[in-house]
This record gives sequence, structure tokens and C-alpha cells, in this order.
Amino acid sequence: MDRYESVEVLLAEDNPSDAELALRAFRKSNFANKVHWVKDGEEALEYVMCTGQYADRDPNHPPRLLLLDLKMPKVDGIDVLRRIKSEERFKTIPVVIMTSSNEERDVVESYRLGVNSYIVKPVDFAKFVATVSEIGMYWMLTNRVPQ
Repeated sequence: MDRYESVEVLLAEDNPSDAELALRAFRKSNFANKVHWVKDGEEALEYVMCTGQYADRDPNHPPRLLLLDLKMPKVDGIDVLRRIKSEERFKTIPVVIMTSSNEERDVVESYRLGVNSYIVKPVDFAKFVATVSEIGMYWMLTNRVPQ
């Protein structure tokens, strides 16, 4: 079995504290073993597109959800979103932006590019964990995407 085959959530987050909070929330929801964390936009694109360090990943097993921060090094979240949604084979991957940016231009551009949801990260620890847990539950258990 491919070591990435069971990954269902790709977490693209450069802030280790926010990533750890998200991973903790996924653990509470029993999704932690199905989450792969990447620390910048370039790595997120390599993962989804099976290139670079992820060239050995099976392209027939895309993540079921991309949880994407906007303000990341190398390639920012808007560019990651643009690239993923511009390729037919990746358009059906649900992308949820979870960012500290509450700027209207980021919200508008994200939806223009095809984001499925835009969430401003709660500052409160408990609310942050609850939000991530709810995202996981909805997108992994309730939402249906085309096969």
C-alpha cells in the first residue's frame, strides 16, 4: 500500500502552533492518522500533483480535503488554489481556506477561484479546535464528492 493512500486531509499550514492545534482537533475526531501536514504552498502543490518529493505518491488517491492557509512561504494559498482549481483532474478536491486574513479581497478572490469554504481562524483555542473538528466531520463524513 502506498504510504499516502490513506491520507484524506491535506493540511497546508506554515505555522507549527496552528498546525498542532488542527492536528489535535483531528485526533479528537479520530481523523489524525488520515492527515498529512505540509508547511508551505510549494509542498502542497507537489503533494496534490504527485511531483517533487511526492513523485512516488499514487495520483489515483488525491486528498479528500485540502485545508489551506493563505499566508504561506514559497507559494501562497491563493496561488495554490488557483493552480489546483485550474486543472480538471483536481477541480473536485474540496478546498477549505482557513486563515487569519479577514480581508474582503482575499475572500472574494478565493471564491472567484473556486474555494469551497472560507473560514477565519478563531483566536480562542477551544473555538479553533471545535471549528477544525466540525470541518473534518462535515467534509469527511457528510459531504459527497464525485468519484
